Amino acid sequence: MTSWMRKVCTALFGVVTLLVSVTAQGNSIEQFRVWTSPSETRIVMDTQAVPEYSYFSLTSPDRLVIDVKKSTNQASLPVEVKDSPVLSKIRKSTPPESSSYRLVFELKSKVTPKLFTLAPTPDGQKGHRLVIDLPHGAETAVAPTSSSTSTSAQVASAPVTRAKDVLIVIDPGHGGEDPGSIGPTKKYEKNATLAISRKLEQRLNAVDGVKARLTRNGDYFVNLNRRVALARENNAHLLISIHADAFTSPQPRGGSVFVLNTRRANTEISRWIENSERQSELLGGSATVINNDDKNVNQTLLDLKFSYSQKEGYKLAEEILKEMGKVAKLHKTKPVNTSLAVLRSPQIPSVLVETGFISNPTEEKLLFQRSHQDKLAKALADAVITYLKQNPPEGVSPIQSAAPTYHTVKSGESLSVIASRYGTTTSALQRENNLKSSTIRVGQKLTLPSGSTSSQSSLKPVETETLTHVVKSGEYLGSIAQKYKVSVAAIKRENNLRSDTVRVGQKLKVTVKLVDKPVRYHTVARGEYLGKIASKYGVTISAVRSANNLRSDELAIGQKLVIPNK
Repeated sequence: MTSWMRKVCTALFGVVTLLVSVTAQGNSIEQFRVWTSPSETRIVMDTQAVPEYSYFSLTSPDRLVIDVKKSTNQASLPVEVKDSPVLSKIRKSTPPESSSYRLVFELKSKVTPKLFTLAPTPDGQKGHRLVIDLPHGAETAVAPTSSSTSTSAQVASAPVTRAKDVLIVIDPGHGGEDPGSIGPTKKYEKNATLAISRKLEQRLNAVDGVKARLTRNGDYFVNLNRRVALARENNAHLLISIHADAFTSPQPRGGSVFVLNTRRANTEISRWIENSERQSELLGGSATVINNDDKNVNQTLLDLKFSYSQKEGYKLAEEILKEMGKVAKLHKTKPVNTSLAVLRSPQIPSVLVETGFISNPTEEKLLFQRSHQDKLAKALADAVITYLKQNPPEGVSPIQSAAPTYHTVKSGESLSVIASRYGTTTSALQRENNLKSSTIRVGQKLTLPSGSTSSQSSLKPVETETLTHVVKSGEYLGSIAQKYKVSVAAIKRENNLRSDTVRVGQKLKVTVKLVDKPVRYHTVARGEYLGKIASKYGVTISAVRSANNLRSDELAIGQKLVIPNK
């Protein structure tokens, strides 16, 4: 063998050795993410490569054990899970072989898990993933109303039976594993859509004869087919899906409303939206987009009901554009035809509202401003009420306009507190009452903005409470605002702050809606009983019973109780 050949063989041997070494190292677990929805708890495990795994269940206590083959772990363990009704902890254990990694999921009850892998998304936003879905029991209908007195936003409400009220299902786009589009400053579409949807739900629920429900009321994923199914199962009269648009360049801006057309998308942005919907399914997994081979769907497409829902959806879209154009720039002044799964409900008129372009720096900022969200929600609510008055569904009472609503100023109230309570803005209150400043006096009677002449619907008061928050190490205004579901501007205004800087130990007043007040927990100590605990927190015994599903008043030392906010 010549010297040259020896060098080549040595080099080849080195490459083979390196490949064997890399293979021997195997996969790597990089992180865990947990989301709790009303129907299930989802755990997403990010891995370096395609995960090879096996699993089994154990009882007494209930556990799910997963062995990830030829893997090491880089993620932080254990993971404590506080808001899931079925999962309490994720921890490691001794694997059956040294090359594997064993994970133990400590369960609160027996569940039938669903495991599947997800490949990397085409845009590289997500890599390889192992998804573990733990069902909570019977699948629920819709997420609870945000004005519910439930102690947790994750507890689903019972199905709504169609009676005399008009039922509107509002679908906040994306959620959980699927953030939607991401703006220039890394803000997520899923957060803007949920905030706007909650405000819209509150406004519609304030109108006599109208009920609104959300498909999700937290940061979790609901697949596209399920969103439509929720509306259908609850016999909804309308389905409104809320989104924030995006494009490959930052220039496009303005709102649009999409309606179903089974033909090919008629604009480049429509095609972008359709691709985005497919991307959402890749991110969330465990579902397929509407199956056109389903004979039931194909038959329904030919049914007159489908033509009806398309026609009514177009009417609603026109009203939304008319109202939205008063408070925001429009990208398209006419409804845009597209083919999206979330619009394909033959029985229910449906629209998809793009509230602005999150890819545009100016509109990204607007979409996360509380005042702008209020304006959009009001415009959408006004459009819905106008549509319902002109096109009342069969079997429901006509929507009646309400008389103007007034508020008498009480001690300790400011204009901003009153505006927050009624879902409006300080500037709107000033305009309505011809106020030259934000100064008000106790006993003063304020006229609440009645909105446009199309609805003039009054808003029911939202119960609030002013809390004192003591700044802890590592906290900043943004994290505090997120904790209490208020804006940074609201905290600054209430505490007369001139900058975003806060110091450890500083006391801040924060006015929160009772439904957004952080959930409190109490660990039962020796000598405590239900009446004593209820009295301590200023709530009723029945409220504590209900929040914890207690069948008797007997408590155990160390038992952890959820304390309701009222």
